[in-house]
Amino acid sequence: MMGTSTAKKDGAPGFRVGDERLIRVTASAAERVQSLLRKQGRPEGVLRVAVVGGGCSGLQYKMDLQDAPANRDILVESAGVRVVVDPKSALYVTGSELDFIDALQGGGFKVTNPNAATTCSCGESFAA
Repeated sequence: MMGTSTAKKDGAPGFRVGDERLIRVTASAAERVQSLLRKQGRPEGVLRVAVVGGGCSGLQYKMDLQDAPANRDILVESAGVRVVVDPKSALYVTGSELDFIDALQGGGFKVTNPNAATTCSCGESFAA
């Protein structure tokens, strides 16, 4: 997904600012996101965290690096990283923590979500 302009016609930004009660990023995840943003040549970019239908439990996380927040997004700054979440996904991720595990097996970004009623064994999807 490409970043879109967030300015409304009156010049006000089209996104809201939230806090870490929505989503919190660990130091390990922040370091990895910042590294990825630098590699893509967008050090001022944002990490988009979304929840979409799919996976073996019904819902799954989708993460993407973008240039800026989109209209209606909620922007959270955590551990020096700017994270954006759309309002629909915010219903599912509130209170979550994003971590990065640097391991050969089972490594990668991990979301700890207190709203997940069940998760699948692979940890990639959940049901709320």
